[in-house]
Order: sequence, then structure tokens, then C-alpha cells
Amino acid sequence: MSQRTIAEMRTAIAMDPLEPHVWRHGTVVAGTPWKNPVGTASGTFNLDACGGYYDVSQMGAISTKGVSPVPWEGNPTPRTAESPAGMVNSVGLQNPGVDHYLVDELPRLKALGATVVTNVAGHSDEDYAIVVERLADSPADMLEINVSCPNVSHGGMSVGTDAKALNRLITRLRGLTDKPMVVKLTPNVTDIVEVARAAVDGGADALSLINTLVGMRIDINTGKPILAQGTGGVSGPCILPIALSFVWRVRQALPDIPIIGIGGIDSGRTALEFLYAGANAVEVGAAALVDPVAPMRVARELDDLLDERPDLAELLKKGKCWR
Repeated sequence: MSQRTIAEMRTAIAMDPLEPHVWRHGTVVAGTPWKNPVGTASGTFNLDACGGYYDVSQMGAISTKGVSPVPWEGNPTPRTAESPAGMVNSVGLQNPGVDHYLVDELPRLKALGATVVTNVAGHSDEDYAIVVERLADSPADMLEINVSCPNVSHGGMSVGTDAKALNRLITRLRGLTDKPMVVKLTPNVTDIVEVARAAVDGGADALSLINTLVGMRIDINTGKPILAQGTGGVSGPCILPIALSFVWRVRQALPDIPIIGIGGIDSGRTALEFLYAGANAVEVGAAALVDPVAPMRVARELDDLLDERPDLAELLKKGKCWR
């Protein structure tokens, strides 16, 4: 880097995380302008908590916690466990439901000037349809369909693991909204390209990948799983190489679909890797649980890195990708 080291940038942001930034390098995802190519990953952002650390309107986009048709209490505790270079969680998409979201969090985010990607969760195709219908006329900028939830209409398996079931669901949802629809793909499949293609053929405007990988930890004092549910989702720096390979493979197979890269991003440099792998934007997740300012820090680091990469920056500005 020619201007400032990563350490210097982190120090500057830590000193004044709420200071407005003049973004030089934006992107466009499925026709939606982002101030910069960095958003928050669903499940790791809460307005009341994160809003005290940085100006949420300064992010490329805010992907909210999964919204369900009715309030979900989530899974029993313990819900989280540490892991080398990452964590395992089984929170269970706890949220107050779509009605509360529409009168509380979404209006507040829009009042602050945020670009909002509303994450949609469901345990059945009908669940997804209810939420998408409720959000169809809302001020949300984009919808992100989380197809990694256990799905009762799919035998308890995630609908995102079955290309035919996924295509059927996305086709149904496409008829319910004109909003840009992002499908968040699970990596727990044999062929990520098959399910990615099924989502696109069903009407997805963009893809976000990857969601968490299945994993667990064992308490050696009891011999039992640490998480009450047994297994959970692995996230953090440990999944970075896996996530990059999934983005790369989907980009090679689907050269025109916008992609949001997720998985292990904790710096501008790792975000840049995703852009070179073929992503149009990225979302920062687990890093924010360690460093609440991480999404903003990554965005500013990436803005500086793109100064030195005008060809890439120009492609992103036009809604295109490197590959």
C-alpha cells in the first residue's frame, strides 16, 4: 500500500468511528446502488447495538437479521461456542417477526439513510411467501432470501440443498414482489453451481454466498456437544478459503449474475480477494462480533485499496465484476 498501512487506517477509524467518510468507490448490486461494496451480514447486525459504534448509513448496505412471519424464540442455550479462527452458532434466527420489523427496525434504518437488505427466513414455503408479501410495498431496498432454514415442507431439510425445491420456492416468491431479490446460498451441498443456477432460473436477481458450514464442538469434561442443538453454523476467518472457492465457482458458471461474497472477511484485503474472485460486493459477519466497528473499518480499508485498482473500481461502479 502506498498511502497508509492497514494499522494506520484501523487506528484512524477507531479514534472516530462515527466520522462521515467521502466514499470514492461504490458498486451496484442488481440495480441497487451501494455507497461502497461492503455491507453487514445478516444475523450479526442489530441497530440498537451497532448504531452506537458507527453511522449505519455509511455502509454499502445493511443486511438485517432474518425476518419470519411470526416471532421466533430461537434455539435453547448454549447457542454459541468458540472455535479455532472462528465460532459455531445455533441461535435459531430469533427475531420479533415481520410485523414488528415493519413498524420498528425498518423505519428507523430508512430514517437514518441506510440502504436496507431485508433478510427473509421461513420454515416452510408458505412462511417465505407471507414475509415477502408483507415486504412487497415496504421501503426495504432489497430482499435476501435465506434458504438455509430447516424447512418443514421439504422434510425438515434446508430448501437450499435441493435444486428443484429451491427453484419452485424462488419462482413463487418472484411473483410476489418487484424488489431486487437476493438468494443466500448454503454451502452444505454437493454442487453449489446446481443450486445457484436453480435460484437464478427461478428469478433471483442476485446471489449471496456463503452461509455458514455445519460444525460442532464437544465439551471434553462431559463428552457432550457444547451447543444445545448439537451442531451449528461455522463462521469466521477459518471459512475464508472455502467461501472464496464457492464464489469463484459460481462466477465461472454464471458470469452475469450479481454476487455478494460472505465468509471470513475481516479486512479490506480479504474483502478485495472476494472482488477478484468475482463478487460485486461483500458482507462482513463474524468479525463484527469481535470488533463492532469491523464492517466500517473493512469498508474504509477497501476504499483505499481500490484507489490503487482503478480498473476494478470502474467495473464495480458500473455494476460489473472482475471476472
